[in-house]
Amino acid sequence: ITETLAAWDRAHPEQPSAPFAINQIVHKSNDRLEHDMQVCAKFKVPIVITSLGAREDVNQAVHGWGGIVLHDIINNKFARKAIDKGADGLIAVAAGAGGHAGVKSPFALIQEIRQWFGGPIALSGSIASGGAILAAQAMGADFAYIGSAFIATQEARAHDAYKQAIVDGSSDDIVYSNLFTGVHGNYLAASIRAAGLDPEKLPESDPSKMNFGGDAKKAWKDIWGCGQGIGSITEVLPAAELIARLRREYLAARARLAL
Repeated sequence: ITETLAAWDRAHPEQPSAPFAINQIVHKSNDRLEHDMQVCAKFKVPIVITSLGAREDVNQAVHGWGGIVLHDIINNKFARKAIDKGADGLIAVAAGAGGHAGVKSPFALIQEIRQWFGGPIALSGSIASGGAILAAQAMGADFAYIGSAFIATQEARAHDAYKQAIVDGSSDDIVYSNLFTGVHGNYLAASIRAAGLDPEKLPESDPSKMNFGGDAKKAWKDIWGCGQGIGSITEVLPAAELIARLRREYLAARARLAL
């Protein structure tokens, strides 16, 4: 990716590429972390997104090669801890976000964090339209953090059935459970049924048994994470077309508000 982006920048100096980011689960059970961080250091990844643990050593390592750290948080307490440990910014994972997610309203979560933190915040949770992006900015976020809409793009390496389930689904098809990883998250009910489970009768998991090691069964392979905002996703598109649609919707929302 670094070579491809460098080639683009040389060919299009008037439109330089944006910095890319890599996600890292920094929980102690992730036995791939050290290796993956070495790769990130080799290529000087500009943005590292960390989750499931605020770690000073990881933050310092990223800062050492000139990168920045954005940390996933689900409440104000975890936000303070992340910044105290050296994160540069926050990703507020509010109610309705796909995958591992919290239960706080985005209005409450952003409001509480902005009372003390002036740095960069991305908001995650049911954002799949240009109007939702504008709403995220209006409430105090700097960026919208969008996942499920981009899973349903042609470039995404997700299974075709996963993409189609997003297109066919709505917020009613999302189940919130901690069974699959030990951490609560939002998943597509259809994938839970396909695994032979009843999405309405899932047992609770023991959070102390969280395991993100390389030998652990991957929850994301057969149980598909997804956010509640998928009602606005009606077809599988090239990513460029999705981005163009989001831009049109964003500008239309601004116009409606006479901004």
